[in-house]
Amino acid sequence: MVRQSAAPAGVQTSIIDLGTPLAATTFVVLDLETTGTSATHDRITEIGAVKVRGGRTVDEFETLVDPGVPVPAQITLLTGITPSMVAAAPPAEEVLPRLLDFLAADPDTALVAHNAPFDTAFLEAALERHGLPRPACPVVDTLRLARAVLARGETRNHRLATLAAHFGAPATPNHRALQDARATASVLQGLIDRLAPMGVSSLEELRSVSKPPTRAQRAKRHLAEGLPEAPGVYVFTDARGADLYIGKSNNLRRRVRSYFTAAESRRHIREMAAVVEGVTPIVCTTELEASVRELRLIAERRPPYNRRSPRPERDFWIVLTDGPFPRLSTARSVGDGAACIGPYRSRSDAEQAAEALLHAFPLRRCTHDLPAVPDGRVSPCVLAQLGRCGAPCDGTESRAAYLAHAEAARSAMTGDPSAVVAAHTERIAELSADLRYEEAAALRDRLASFLRGARRAQRLAAIAAVPHLVAGRRGRAGWETCVVRHGRLAASAVLTPGSDPAAFLSSLVATAEHVPHVPGPLPAALPGESELVLAWLADPATRLVEIEGEWTCPVAGAEAHTEMTHWAHGRDPAQ
Repeated sequence: MVRQSAAPAGVQTSIIDLGTPLAATTFVVLDLETTGTSATHDRITEIGAVKVRGGRTVDEFETLVDPGVPVPAQITLLTGITPSMVAAAPPAEEVLPRLLDFLAADPDTALVAHNAPFDTAFLEAALERHGLPRPACPVVDTLRLARAVLARGETRNHRLATLAAHFGAPATPNHRALQDARATASVLQGLIDRLAPMGVSSLEELRSVSKPPTRAQRAKRHLAEGLPEAPGVYVFTDARGADLYIGKSNNLRRRVRSYFTAAESRRHIREMAAVVEGVTPIVCTTELEASVRELRLIAERRPPYNRRSPRPERDFWIVLTDGPFPRLSTARSVGDGAACIGPYRSRSDAEQAAEALLHAFPLRRCTHDLPAVPDGRVSPCVLAQLGRCGAPCDGTESRAAYLAHAEAARSAMTGDPSAVVAAHTERIAELSADLRYEEAAALRDRLASFLRGARRAQRLAAIAAVPHLVAGRRGRAGWETCVVRHGRLAASAVLTPGSDPAAFLSSLVATAEHVPHVPGPLPAALPGESELVLAWLADPATRLVEIEGEWTCPVAGAEAHTEMTHWAHGRDPAQ
């Protein structure tokens, strides 16, 4: 399908901005005729596109395409497109740039097709074949939309011809690109008209429609009335005032309204609509403040309908213990000065990270105390003698030698992880050469778990060490300015045009929350909050205003191996 930029990460998976009204959206309705059904092996023979804005057709695009391969007889029988017709047509490398220009001519453009995965697959394959960029516009599938909007039995099926007749389209589909695109445009308008009374008025809502709103949803739509169109947090409550759900948005009124339209498809939220009786808005000065307040409130109040609530007490850390013979431990919390990696949401991920360290360093696995014998060597360990532990605790190594291994592990956790990376990549190469791919994949996943935890811990420790930091980023109303202390958002305000910057900054810093240093390597906030702050600070548009202390991560730290943290998930490091 056509690529789209990923939504910003947050606590909830939801529509954050409903900012493209349908009346302001340019719909390019596309239809392709092809030599077959395989986007890999077959080719495009005809392209038809209709540009629609505000319910009116404003432009059309039509051309035959020389596929460079024979047109099968059954395709000619279906479409009427013969080999002689396409023989004189321009090739795809000439047609595709013109189509891209047609798509990119207007802002706020959406690509529309009936059974869109078919058309977008052929379009993407053709663009890739000729080294052309993929369009970044969002996609609307009228087939999926019709299945969601039309009641069962309202039409015999959801084929284009059936829907065109149902909505009274002036164009009858005939398996020719432009005629089918015209019919699809009429079907799109018919579906939009059906959704308008249900509160769907933006492109984002249209693309989120999965089924009509329930009666309870429609009855509660009035709860959005009077809410401010400003960034902030909203709290849904029941008749007793108990919290049901907490979310955040850049536009409180539009976001709350979307919960009571066909755009809301989550089953548990639709169930919540039956019991919700009120909405409490908490207006925030900046988007970062809204994100942080949402996180804090969910962690504090634990509303029942927030499925992805932060549970810091359930997180796992891998900690290098103190004592004469340090070992790795899976813990729920981290003490002052302890070397740690994490946090991990699951114990299995944490244990995989620990196994990665144990693969590189011979640390003991046993949990009982190991006193040193008089000559300074490690007391014999039964597990090591039985060959069930890789650590040299069989009495043959001195305590000083063992502590060297522990110090190397500490360095890999808090600084340079290259020893762990080298140990794993070397072994992965050996296993792959022996065609032992499953074992190699297990080591790959283990290394990725370690690097993800080390990267998180190192970044959190770096921001936790900064007692005071002020940064700003230009927003819609002015410069959004935030004060961060030991990884916690301490203040947030907007410097509006015409204000005195010096007086503004002095007042903001003076009234910011006092955040004492928390013992240990962790910030004075939930890890999720500090990571929200870090993401905001890392934005290229953010400018550092002032800072006390040093904000640095190890030059050769886990951040240098980011590409390896995504092996197991098959995604780009930037995602």
